[in-house]
Amino acid sequence: MSPAAVLQQLRLDKWLWTARFFKTRALAADAIKGGKVLVNDVRAKPSKNIQPGDQLRLRRGAFEYELTVLGVSAQRASATAAAGLYWEHSQSVARRESIAEQLRAEAAGNPGRPTKRGRRQILRFTQKRAN
Repeated sequence: MSPAAVLQQLRLDKWLWTARFFKTRALAADAIKGGKVLVNDVRAKPSKNIQPGDQLRLRRGAFEYELTVLGVSAQRASATAAAGLYWEHSQSVARRESIAEQLRAEAAGNPGRPTKRGRRQILRFTQKRAN
């Protein structure tokens, strides 16, 4: 294969790694095998070659990304360079921001596990009511 052909298409798992959606290619491959990544609205294998113009739908946790591939790179680069490999649709960005806001609101309402002092106060309060 010539170097120009390598830049025209790239394996899906490697592209997701170079675009910094996953820390390792193994994590990217697991997500693809799990059905969390669609290429042109079709489930794909990690070895599927993608090229500029392909549409990707990627689910990571509660967030879903809708992307258009703008370029391919065989090397992992900085985050700013990786962001140039794709374009995210505006509806996708708006959806992710609203979900993030909901998650922040839920986390603010749940203070988490009580401290030792708080547990003792809860026990004192509940024991008074039980008597």
